[in-house]
Amino acid sequence: MALVAVVMGSKSDLPVARRCTETLERLSIGFELRIMSAHRTPSTVVDYALSAREKEIDVIVAIAGKAAHLAGVIAACTCLPVIGLPVKSSTLDGLDSLLSTVQMPKGVPVATVAIDGAENAALLAARILSIKYPQLRERLESYARQMREEVLKNDEELRSNTEGGN
Repeated sequence: MALVAVVMGSKSDLPVARRCTETLERLSIGFELRIMSAHRTPSTVVDYALSAREKEIDVIVAIAGKAAHLAGVIAACTCLPVIGLPVKSSTLDGLDSLLSTVQMPKGVPVATVAIDGAENAALLAARILSIKYPQLRERLESYARQMREEVLKNDEELRSNTEGGN
């Protein structure tokens, strides 16, 4: 079955990682959660990326803040899809993380989602996986349907509770 590696640069990224894994769980996608730093444990990151395919990992979500090079280092060492998830840090509201993640050289792609975009990182991983695991398409379609229904329900509630509104 599908396996997503959710790798974060430090323990402080755990709340964002949890939002990602909650979405993966909601879609019944297996994952493993790890902490490793592109700067403090670079050999661990390289070894992990090089062995990911052997562990039957299909997609890697790399979560990091500040000088967020984790996704890039992983992408440099594997041909598996890597999704960069920049984290809002105390510096520049996460813009530093976003730019560090998204500005990759030719030949080393990282698909990057929004700052703290944990749910979209999980959904992008699921869409990538749905190519290999078609049964995920139905779960993704159901997820999208539930989101649509929630918006329509909220709109109806708003319109019925707004005096004089149309």
